[in-house]
Amino acid sequence: MKKVSSVEEYLEVHAHFSKELKLLRNIILKTDLEESIKWNAPVYSWQGKNILGLGAFKHHFGIWFFNGVFLRDEQNLLEIAQEKTKALRQMRFESGRDIHKDAVLSYVKEAINNQKEGKELQPVKKENTIQLPKELKDYLNSHKEMKLAFKKLTPGKQREYCEFIDSAKRDTTKSTRLKKIHPMVLEGIGLHDKYKNC
Repeated sequence: MKKVSSVEEYLEVHAHFSKELKLLRNIILKTDLEESIKWNAPVYSWQGKNILGLGAFKHHFGIWFFNGVFLRDEQNLLEIAQEKTKALRQMRFESGRDIHKDAVLSYVKEAINNQKEGKELQPVKKENTIQLPKELKDYLNSHKEMKLAFKKLTPGKQREYCEFIDSAKRDTTKSTRLKKIHPMVLEGIGLHDKYKNC
């Protein structure tokens, strides 16, 4: 998709829903939210905190509430955006006839008030404890230099190696993989580093 630098440009790119997006934009601009472009789409924030965004796709358009999980949704207008997005909720439309201005404005105002009250879903930190496969654990215990080098790796690199060893089905494959990673671990190189620097 073409990179846009303004809301007007976004509306041009999504001409098939331009009229409807303008209507939603006008409703949102009745509030004290600041408008900007983030992630190549219009985003509206209050004191630097993202409240909602506009989006248009091939067959639908809508409003994304960043902390929509806290909205009461008394009119049952919200959908869970994706399973992995815990806080995000979307108000999806297929035509301008679906937009009820008063309802949209009340949801927008509630989202702003929720932010002012500090209602935010905080990201859950990933557990940093890494479960070493038995074969890797045994190998590290018998190769002290490698064990020290492994401990110095980032948790992400350690996880890559654990998954690499654990995913091998046969013992001979695990053994071959352990020999392969030995010099890489000693050098502090991650399993997939060569692909990340491309």
